[in-house]
Amino acid sequence: MTGRRRIISLHSYRGGTGKSTLAANFAWFAAARGDRVAVLDCDLVSPGIHILFGLERDQIQLTLVDFLWGKCGLEETAYDVTERLRPPGDGKCWLIPASLTAQAITRVLEEGYDVQRLNSHFDQLLEYLDLDWLLIDTHPGLNRETLLTTAISDQLILILRPDQQDYYGTAVINELAAKLEIRRIHLILNKVYSQADTAALTTKVTEAFDHPVIGVLPLSEDLARLQSREIIARAQPEHAVSRTIHDMAETIFSS
Repeated sequence: MTGRRRIISLHSYRGGTGKSTLAANFAWFAAARGDRVAVLDCDLVSPGIHILFGLERDQIQLTLVDFLWGKCGLEETAYDVTERLRPPGDGKCWLIPASLTAQAITRVLEEGYDVQRLNSHFDQLLEYLDLDWLLIDTHPGLNRETLLTTAISDQLILILRPDQQDYYGTAVINELAAKLEIRRIHLILNKVYSQADTAALTTKVTEAFDHPVIGVLPLSEDLARLQSREIIARAQPEHAVSRTIHDMAETIFSS
């Protein structure tokens, strides 16, 4: 640890962009290079990243929602998933899952949650687990809680598809991020169809949002076949998708 806060939020305007998949793969790369990393599932109304880490529902006792309701400390909700990932070297990985119960999800939808309580405990979590990185898998779209958590991040990764709705929504998020004075923003283009001119697409998106595109990922049948049961960077390290994710991870974790 350098003592510097390293909080990275991954966000998208709409669901289905591959945000959680990328968060899990980035966590794998961080652990594989010997870092200590935790992933926090802030997608409280549609959780699912635990599947990628091999954490079964009956293995999850305390969750992020329990912390938000004041039932436990944030560090108590962190599950060590290092043995499930089996990264080379001495890296470590934790997952802080969201609740999977209908009751908890309904309550979040109806009442929201105290985002200030969450934000104020990040430094404590970083110190308790001696983390190099905290990756936050946000809830897609525009809502107060997500924006306030994003605002205290050291990096924001915006993920979008080559789709007009994604362009529009990302433009709004990008404008808000500027007002929140987020210091470092990267863009990732995902699910790009095979016949697309990726160079032209990259230039278009870079110029539109005034932030670098650090990677372009194809619409991959191989990734779809994994059905969120495996992290492709671990299962198929030589795959073109894995190599691109590796290059993006190097950019993110060297910032």
